[in-house]
Amino acid sequence: METVPKPDKIDLKKEHALSLERPPYPYSLSARFFYASMDLVTGKKTTLAKTKLIETLACIPYRAWEIRQYGRLTRNYHRDDLVQEAEQIMVWSRHAQDNEYWHLRLINEKMRQDGVKDAWYLSRLIPFLMVTLYIIMTRLMAFFSIRRAFLFNAQFEDHAERTYARFVADHPEWDEQPVNTPLADRVEGLETWGDVFRRITLDEREHMNESFVLAGRPEHQVPYASGNEEKADASA
Repeated sequence: METVPKPDKIDLKKEHALSLERPPYPYSLSARFFYASMDLVTGKKTTLAKTKLIETLACIPYRAWEIRQYGRLTRNYHRDDLVQEAEQIMVWSRHAQDNEYWHLRLINEKMRQDGVKDAWYLSRLIPFLMVTLYIIMTRLMAFFSIRRAFLFNAQFEDHAERTYARFVADHPEWDEQPVNTPLADRVEGLETWGDVFRRITLDEREHMNESFVLAGRPEHQVPYASGNEEKADASA
């Protein structure tokens, strides 16, 4: 999967600034309806509880795509090109699922440390209904048009990136709060909760870029801000 080059060293604060400055992708009507529905349930203000629900939903499309690729493998085992493509999507889907689940655990740990209780919409019924409806929606999209499913997910991830970027900006105190959970050891250099949520922000952008590539729209990928100065110096 040909995505934008990743720099050797990532400056999370530069990437965060880019996420704040970049205008949003022009969302489809279905995507705007989806975001409005979530705001109707959770409120427009971003909270830790709301991001917990976002991450609960974020895993679902990747699971739907993995299931679909198993079907393709079974039907097209004699086609090396299709097998290779399906396996590539499956590997990426598994990695993305694991990454979103990591986000969910980090957010839950932050809520636990801060003594923040789950919001009413995180009771069993609301997440069950939302997850069930989103499973149906993503599987139908994957069945009828996998490229449209990838494009919808790119929009979901773009919206998630922007949501997290603003959330971090609204909480400068997180840069004074050291991370004291082994969950953060998965990525080197995450020293504060501000770093953790900047990393989550960038993860969502990377998922967006990968989804745009699979949707056949690689031109909509967002490059890294980190390393641009070095490249400019080298070309001078």
